[in-house]
Amino acid sequence: MLKGHNEGYEITLKTTSSFANILTELQELFAGLKSGQLSAVDQPVSFDILTGDRLLSATEKKAIEAIVEKYPLFSIHKFAANVISKLEAYEMVNKKSLHLDGSVIRNGQTKVIMGDVLFIGDLHQGGILQVSGSVFLMGKSAGIVHAGFPNDPEAIIAGDFHQSQQIRISDAIAIISQEKLVADQETVAYVNDLHVLDYTKRSQIKQIRPKLFSKLGGQ
Repeated sequence: MLKGHNEGYEITLKTTSSFANILTELQELFAGLKSGQLSAVDQPVSFDILTGDRLLSATEKKAIEAIVEKYPLFSIHKFAANVISKLEAYEMVNKKSLHLDGSVIRNGQTKVIMGDVLFIGDLHQGGILQVSGSVFLMGKSAGIVHAGFPNDPEAIIAGDFHQSQQIRISDAIAIISQEKLVADQETVAYVNDLHVLDYTKRSQIKQIRPKLFSKLGGQ
């Protein structure tokens, strides 16, 4: 089914059709558009391919793209489905989870974790703990703690990181030896409104990051 909108056209694939039939129908559709409805168009035209409850593989997407590429002014803007893959679902769950991690991260090693983490392990000097969400430190940290990787400035680092080499949140960096911090499990690092690393106490999480506070079960 073809539907026009302000930025181009939407093509909805039939969920019940075989992929071979879909390719045949698309070939006929684009040939018809080129010779009929869009025959006089001299500007680029983009199409959104809506797959409904069907997940297309990379190979299937390339097969559809190959049909569209026969027409220089036609292009695919995006593929969109009503369902997600198992990998995407796993990543979504991970990003919303608080993980308990007791790893020993040695010099030269990088530990990557999706979501928020309660770290009870041992981060050696030269090691990197790289987390997509927030980091809650209860273990030893002498290396580099990177929260909000790669681009989440809303993440925080909470706990005693006064012996860490560096802390990073998104693209903001602080060298701890220059910060004059004391050993304190209540310290929280966050990115302030000036996009600079700043420090507060754990009791202030509700004020600086209300969404995170609620996510952690705060009232």
